[in-house]
Amino acid sequence: MIDQADIISTVEFNHTGELLATGDKGGRVVIFQREPESKNEPYSQGEYNVYSTFQSHEPEFDYLKSLEIEEKINKIKWLPQQNAAHSLLSTNDKTIKLWKITERDKRPEGYNLKDEEGKLKDLSTVTSLQVPVLKPMDLMVEVTPRRIFANGHTYHVNSISVNSDCETYMSADDLRINLWHLAITDRSFNIVDIKPANMEDLTEVITASEFHPHHCNLFVYSSSKGSLRLCDMRASALCDKHSKLYEEPEDPSNRSFFSEIISSVSDVKFSHSGRYMLTRDYLTVKVWDLNMETKPVETYQVHDYLRSKLCSLYENDCIFDKFECAWNGSDSVIMTGAYNNFFRMFDRNTKRDVTLEASRESSKPRAILKPRRVCVGGKRRKDDISVDSLDFTKKILHTAWHPTENIIAIAATNNLYIFQDKVNSEMH
Repeated sequence: MIDQADIISTVEFNHTGELLATGDKGGRVVIFQREPESKNEPYSQGEYNVYSTFQSHEPEFDYLKSLEIEEKINKIKWLPQQNAAHSLLSTNDKTIKLWKITERDKRPEGYNLKDEEGKLKDLSTVTSLQVPVLKPMDLMVEVTPRRIFANGHTYHVNSISVNSDCETYMSADDLRINLWHLAITDRSFNIVDIKPANMEDLTEVITASEFHPHHCNLFVYSSSKGSLRLCDMRASALCDKHSKLYEEPEDPSNRSFFSEIISSVSDVKFSHSGRYMLTRDYLTVKVWDLNMETKPVETYQVHDYLRSKLCSLYENDCIFDKFECAWNGSDSVIMTGAYNNFFRMFDRNTKRDVTLEASRESSKPRAILKPRRVCVGGKRRKDDISVDSLDFTKKILHTAWHPTENIIAIAATNNLYIFQDKVNSEMH
């Protein structure tokens, strides 16, 4: 039986890809560090090993509202590195924390007024003065909380995003987006508020948001109605009036009871170039050009074979699963998760796509991943999997792609899989 606290809830590479952080439902953050290449095998890339583990959030209770606040880590975002230390933001439903990760491999020895245990000496026994020296010691990784940004959200925080100015970040909940300064914890500026005067008039919620990678004034947020709104903070302090609205008109032939649920955008990511946006809804991933609001420039079917199964997916609540999506370093390949521990990759240039599986059986170290196929009725090939035998409890919601190399991190329930391309720069 899987311990709920061990289920991974977010995965994030830092800006160099040397560190990889995961958060889980138990409020822990685990940081993995890439080992340097060994001299014996100069061509073998370093493995990722545990670098540090710390408890980021604890369960809390809101006495005013009689609500339990889960410790589950919803998102982790690394800050660009300014010095030898690393910094990251982690958030649960309510509170965002800034953590500093430092290394210590030396310790001072030979104090004049303290003995080896750190106790103060009797001053009458000090007859000579010495200069304390730094002696080498085993490497220690220290994680310290630098800031706690609390009381900024009435609803559950679903995303945080660090601005390219490296001074501010934003956090979004179901109805509002706040802008924070990294040095100021006691106040934030509300930049989007879609809460209606009467909550009975509520028709949509914010599902995700992200800053543009290069323009510090631009950000996008997605909604449960399937639309994207690009906002410009130069236009006004409160960005309730968007600059651009990206929305695809619904195909009347596909209209069903579930249309609105499956069109809800669960994730939005700017491309590294800043020219495109990638969105994930229940059945598809879409690529949008910032200059074209009317429809996406590319649409990829993630698991279209589930269209006939929406009724049972609604009954078991799977239809509300929030899948994330990711770009590779050159914006040429996109990746997203699916059920049965499958994840999908789409090559934007060749239009080839592949389904791969992250599981203990298929993922022995150094093993090459075999493409998988799901068949719908009719004849089945030898290794095909029938739609009816897919395991909907095994879902890959969280994925991350190394910023420059073909290394991917896949969270499958309580397991983290790291795959890398050893041979060439193809997709698999």
